[in-house]
Amino acid sequence: MNNGEMLAGLLAQARASGSDLVTLRAIVEEASELGSQRMLSRLGLDDETAIGDLSELRELLQAWRDAKASATQAVVGWAVRAVLALLLLGLAYRFGVAEIIR
Repeated sequence: MNNGEMLAGLLAQARASGSDLVTLRAIVEEASELGSQRMLSRLGLDDETAIGDLSELRELLQAWRDAKASATQAVVGWAVRAVLALLLLGLAYRFGVAEIIR
């Protein structure tokens, strides 16, 4: 049973025992609002600068992802170049280029 089903069951039970559905929904809405405000306060995101802080965090996270992707591409590029250089050296050795140069 998930939270939505649990809440619906509790609301049905309260209504059956004589509570008004509108009042129960208002209670649930207020409890949700209080819970979300409490969580934002615990996270330190309950002030006016929270929107800017979250925006900056998103930008920082995107910059980190971009830097990580760029670093990965650079490492792969260098690895490919190293393999190609070794392949060329192997071919040069195989065809005797060292003896031709002497």
